[in-house]
Amino acid sequence: MIKMNLLKGYHELKSITDKGLKCRTVKVWYIFHTRYSSLNDMKNFDKDSVKRKGIYLLPNLFTTAGLFSGFYAVIASMNGLYESAAIAVFVAMIFDGLDGRVARMTNTQSQFGAEYDSMADMVSFGVAPALIAYNWGLSELGKLGWLAAFIYCAGAALRLARFNTQVGVADKRYFQGLASPAAAAVIAASIWLGSQNALNGHNVSWVVALITITLGLLMVSNFRYLSFKDIDWRSRVNFLVILLLVGIFVFVSLEPALILCFIFYLYALSGPVMTIYGIRKLKISPNSAIQKEASANEGDSQNKKQVNEDKPKN
Repeated sequence: MIKMNLLKGYHELKSITDKGLKCRTVKVWYIFHTRYSSLNDMKNFDKDSVKRKGIYLLPNLFTTAGLFSGFYAVIASMNGLYESAAIAVFVAMIFDGLDGRVARMTNTQSQFGAEYDSMADMVSFGVAPALIAYNWGLSELGKLGWLAAFIYCAGAALRLARFNTQVGVADKRYFQGLASPAAAAVIAASIWLGSQNALNGHNVSWVVALITITLGLLMVSNFRYLSFKDIDWRSRVNFLVILLLVGIFVFVSLEPALILCFIFYLYALSGPVMTIYGIRKLKISPNSAIQKEASANEGDSQNKKQVNEDKPKN
């Protein structure tokens, strides 16, 4: 752009000198004018283009609440309040499910919000469940105990990193690997149920280690899990659906620890079951197709033979 202005000015200067005006005066005026206008452009650029961007308050407020819940879960487990720690993880799950939907409904999505949400999830569903499990039952195993907790924590970090790289690419109807909130819910529900029944985690430390390691591996596996993201929450539904949802809430509130434990264990097992069923279906399908094709060919040959037999002989 500057080069074009200089060329334009040069041609104007040349046309002026051809008319007999003083070249030196016009040249000085031209240089002063171009420098002054460029300085004004730079000032306008600094004022108009370089602006500090703020962050949206409402969705990040929900994310911060979820982060606080995860942090509180760690503190509660360190003080031996395992039931409160488990409940705090579920509260973090509620806030995690709300922040993204609030951002989309209010059109306040941002790259900062996405990164902040991922960091909060790492604390609430990666670090917090690992430390709760370690304080409740894994510390009895010594080095093996904190290694089991680390496997879970690393699995959650890898799961979140893979999820961030697959946004907009993977099929939104399914998760690849167990989602970190669901894995955290399995640990939280187990400890919540154990605390209600006065179960000492150190007496079942090997079971806790097995569950913790398995969940860490499920998060980085290729098992497919239903994401339920294809449900349109803004569509109109029948009144009976609302009554059904109310009934579900009442049912869960009767024995929340037991029912949530059953639901999330069932969901954690659904991935391997769905994958194995899909593989078996793929193995059966080609064989059945071959059998159908063979039976069709056999039927065609029999029809041709019957036609040949029915032809009149000369």
